[in-house]
Amino acid sequence: MRRPLALAVAALALLSACTTGTSGGSGDGVSTPGVAGSYEPGTLRVLASSELSDMTPVLERVEKDTGIKVRPVYLGTLDAVDLLAKGKADGAYDALWLSSNDYLRLRPDAAKKVVSETSVMSSPVAIGIKDSSLRTLGWKPSQVTWAQVEQAVRDGELTYGMTDPSRSNSGFSTLVAVASALSGAQSALTDADVTKATPRLKEFFTGQKLTSGSSGWLAAAYERRGNVDALLNYESVLKGIPGLTVIRPRDGVVTADYPLSSLAATDTAVREDVRRLAEALRTPEVQLDITVRTNRRPVVPSVAPAFGLDTDRRRELPFPGSRSVADGLLDSYENELRRPSRTVYVLDTSGSMEGDRLERLKKSLAGLTGDFREREEVTLMPFGSEVKSVRTHVVDPADPQSGLDGIRADTEELEADGDTAIYTSLQKAYDHLRTEKDVFTSIVLMTDGENTTGADAGEFDGFYRGLSGPQQQIPVFPILFGDSDRAELEHIAELTGGRLFDAQKGSLDGAFEEIRGYQ
Repeated sequence: MRRPLALAVAALALLSACTTGTSGGSGDGVSTPGVAGSYEPGTLRVLASSELSDMTPVLERVEKDTGIKVRPVYLGTLDAVDLLAKGKADGAYDALWLSSNDYLRLRPDAAKKVVSETSVMSSPVAIGIKDSSLRTLGWKPSQVTWAQVEQAVRDGELTYGMTDPSRSNSGFSTLVAVASALSGAQSALTDADVTKATPRLKEFFTGQKLTSGSSGWLAAAYERRGNVDALLNYESVLKGIPGLTVIRPRDGVVTADYPLSSLAATDTAVREDVRRLAEALRTPEVQLDITVRTNRRPVVPSVAPAFGLDTDRRRELPFPGSRSVADGLLDSYENELRRPSRTVYVLDTSGSMEGDRLERLKKSLAGLTGDFREREEVTLMPFGSEVKSVRTHVVDPADPQSGLDGIRADTEELEADGDTAIYTSLQKAYDHLRTEKDVFTSIVLMTDGENTTGADAGEFDGFYRGLSGPQQQIPVFPILFGDSDRAELEHIAELTGGRLFDAQKGSLDGAFEEIRGYQ
């Protein structure tokens, strides 16, 4: 099932579900873009990669030094590029600050929107491995290669987590690094390189046991679950997680260089402010502050990296030279290489959903079918006073359309009636998932109201704590919608290790789409 990289995001849907500013729900400042207002001299509206929320203290220092205030709006790198390509950033933002512009360069419709870029700092893709696992493997950190990692996975000695390449630049960069290293590519990745590497990539991704749409949630899930040996992410992210030895593979890395970019839609006054901001961020004093605070590497040669960042050189692995190669690599990952997904959608179809709310739910689910991957198992569990039905569909690679049509047909039949039995329905979802499978498993809860019947919060807490260890690792991702209770849903997310997604201020489509990165 072809799923081009450019279509893997839903920026248009996210636009209507958005908030402005720096708020986020996963510890890494994730939010979706809103109307940032008009340009104000001395204030820059910056569309930034979500991980850059840790730069707030540095930006406050720069404001004191220069008088330039940064108003960041955080979004995943690939989402931001799609937004730029569609012209939705024109007039809404004054600058772009992504982890990398490599993917942007593959999109001519996005690349033409940028007129200058200045690298601010850097961080390579790396492996963070538990100290105990490192001792068991007997590796010397300075000598480890991607091939060794693949061999350890093949031998059943190493498991890991990484972010979703279709949402996160750290995940996509990791995928590129592994494909380049295992194919032996000597220049930009080609279709032939991807084909050559595919058998080894399949082996490599059998070790992926944890996925995420953001680096912050990945780190939190790793610490909560403790069921993987390593994480693949940027060096700067891994350095902030206790108990990990950070390794830059000897056969090469892909590095983020965090360019601050001026946009073609701005005038000379705006571009001058962007130039001054970039200049201030590259002063030796600020570069030192950046590396000490964030564990990213300075780009000014006179400034040494923070303590603990080794200075051994590593080969920079080539990025794909064309969008078709990038699309093909992601399509292969989504539908062949990664473990399949298994998700139960627990859907509130109580009486309060009658009318527009139910129609919005149907439209969102019908639209989501285009995003389901081959081999994915999808269960729809609508509820009111109790669970009304349990319908499971598999997107079979031999006939994917049949599974997708089944999901759409069941969606269209949803009807609103009854009270709201949130906790009883969640218990049914966990019961449905009692059979363990080697897949990414999660529960999505969508409700427009508070629990009014059946089990209460205390009973559900007791039920959850009585689950087996593997079942307790199944997260619930609640969606705040209509008149639902934020505190109630936040508790469910916190208890189960999930994350709350907010559709009260905008698009239900956007919330469902964003959750895809965690499935």
